[in-house]
Amino acid sequence: MAGATTLSDLASVLDVRTAEAAIVAELKAGSEDAFYWLIAHYNQPVYSLVYRILDDPSDAADTTQEVFIKVFRGIKNFNADSSLKTWIYRIAVHEASNHRRWWFRHKAQETSIEPASGSGDEQPCLAMKDTLVDEGKSPLQNVYDEELRARVECELQALIEPYRTTVILRDIEELSYEQIAEVLNVSLGTVKSRLVRGRDALRKRMERHMQAFGMDHPGVGRNRKRRKDGPVAGQKVEVMP
Repeated sequence: MAGATTLSDLASVLDVRTAEAAIVAELKAGSEDAFYWLIAHYNQPVYSLVYRILDDPSDAADTTQEVFIKVFRGIKNFNADSSLKTWIYRIAVHEASNHRRWWFRHKAQETSIEPASGSGDEQPCLAMKDTLVDEGKSPLQNVYDEELRARVECELQALIEPYRTTVILRDIEELSYEQIAEVLNVSLGTVKSRLVRGRDALRKRMERHMQAFGMDHPGVGRNRKRRKDGPVAGQKVEVMP
């Protein structure tokens, strides 16, 4: 039975690789349909990743556009050493990081440090929740879960780099350690070290909010899918001890 499962998984992987190879071939040939598919398939994931790095909807939209321009221009040089998704994410992280560095050099001094209204801690959380909410979700989704997710997203923004991006790639984007190493161009050991430190920092930041959500411990959640090695599954964000 285990052998059958392994063969089935292998067949699925081979099917994915075959389909991806076909898409890449179409992209390299200049197929407009393939480019439309690429944008439809990756635009939202890339935007969400870039937004979490930049924390600004307008900058994220502009940077996402730049990412796809780089993808279109560079697809002929894609050699399939990594997956198409990993390659695109590598470009996205690079572009977002470049924009963030540029902003701090040229724009940060022009921006008021005073919050526009209300608490400076609450306002970004509300913006994050409005931007990342999935409109396709059921209207009956638990409000508690949405509020906690928004709070985790907000505290995630407070993590320093490179820990924030590592946690995002692993626990939200669900990339493997190997894929993260390729995206960030670092060793597996570095990925694991950053992930441990990033998760620990996020856990400590979330501890002050647990009582408000009726939790005795940061690792306790409601209706959440635990991963064996990570605090987040898909769009559900959970802080582990």
